[in-house]
Amino acid sequence: MRVAWATDIHLDFLADDQVRAFAATLAAAGADAVVLSGDISHAELLEHHLRLLAQSIPGPIYFVLGNHDYYGSSIAAVRAAVTELCARRPRLRWLPDCGVVRLSETTALVGVDGWGDARLGDVAGTPVLLNDFIHIEELAGTLDPAARSAPARLRGADRSALHRKLQALGDAEADRCRALVGAALAGFAEVVVVTHVPPFHAACWHEGALSGPDWLPYFSCAAVGEVLLELARAHPQRRLTVLCGHTHGAGEAHIADNLRVLTGGAVYRRPQVQSVLELR
Repeated sequence: MRVAWATDIHLDFLADDQVRAFAATLAAAGADAVVLSGDISHAELLEHHLRLLAQSIPGPIYFVLGNHDYYGSSIAAVRAAVTELCARRPRLRWLPDCGVVRLSETTALVGVDGWGDARLGDVAGTPVLLNDFIHIEELAGTLDPAARSAPARLRGADRSALHRKLQALGDAEADRCRALVGAALAGFAEVVVVTHVPPFHAACWHEGALSGPDWLPYFSCAAVGEVLLELARAHPQRRLTVLCGHTHGAGEAHIADNLRVLTGGAVYRRPQVQSVLELR
């Protein structure tokens, strides 16, 4: 079984002919399936870009959503739209809705979106501002209107409601991860877990180094990481491989003997195939 993996492809930076060219590159990898670990586009163009990919890629396209995929809309609306699209285009498969996907007799695929859940790093003092806080409805709603209209004011704004929302989103992803990964480990020796946000500090790569404390609150999903490590320890004879992105830096982290995380690198306007995984 061969799976082509790409992440943070940000197709909204490309013209349609460039999107088709990238889809042709994915198809040329000769894989049985394609996996996308989030930040495919933004809300207005997400469905359009997924349809363009499906026109050129013959096999199933498994994907999770990243923070950029919600820009210009809400988490609830984008997820509802994607669910409807996948119902009409069965080769497009949003992994959180797919349950446990059997890739072979020994290997399963599962996925959750993940979220930067404001738990690691300098949560109280970080000066980092993300466009997420302005352009995603559920997050913007946690901020004072003055901060929403002038992003620079976020530096001094009270982020407690924002952080509570991010932590709730992380907890929801962790609950879904526990159910999906737990079910997969019950029946398969190898489990590939796709998520957008790195679940451990050791997997938060950027420009060849690990992210510092200012970025970690929004570059890691600690709740999902706790679940993955707990399940890996509970199933020492099983192996977990996590595919993620978000930080645009590439790296590999070995969290436990049976748990490794591959973080994909990315450059805007230059989407690439991270690798073609050969699965047993």
